[in-house]
Order: sequence, then C-alpha cells, then structure tokens
Amino acid sequence: HGHVTTYGHIARHLASGRSARAVGWAMKAAAGTPLPCHRVLNRRGELTGARHFETPTLMRERLESEGVAFREDGSVDLNAHVWDPAEAE
Repeated sequence: HGHVTTYGHIARHLASGRSARAVGWAMKAAAGTPLPCHRVLNRRGELTGARHFETPTLMRERLESEGVAFREDGSVDLNAHVWDPAEAE
C-alpha cells in the first residue's frame, strides 16, 4: 500500500527491459482480479490503465485510499511513491 511501480520496472525485473508493453497487456487482462494492477503506471506516473477498470476513476480512487498523492496534472510523483522490484530483493 502507498507505493506504485511502472510497466518498465516490472519488465526490467523480469529481464525483459524492452517488454513494458507486454506488461501493460498483462495488467489489462488482470484488471478486475485480486492482483493489485491499479498500482502499475506508465513511466511518467500517469494512469494509462485506468480505462480498463470498472469505472474510469476507480484506479485513482484505490491509489488515493492507499495514501498515494497526485500532482495537479493528475500524475503520481514517482520520486515519492515508486517501488522498484529489483531493489526489493
């Protein structure tokens, strides 16, 4: 809770650094499941996957309920909230 990651971070962790798009497709398929895919953003902190949730605002609502702060432009400050799976090992 309170952290996000990016498609690129996950791809690099899986040793497929150029496969961020494939990670995006996997997260799209996982929307609506127990997998916390609402925590995966693009490299600019934008909620590009939000349209795949039950409502267009659900992704942001979940993140805000977990304490993730948003900038005025609607993006997440990755410096404050990013979790890099490679650093977690």
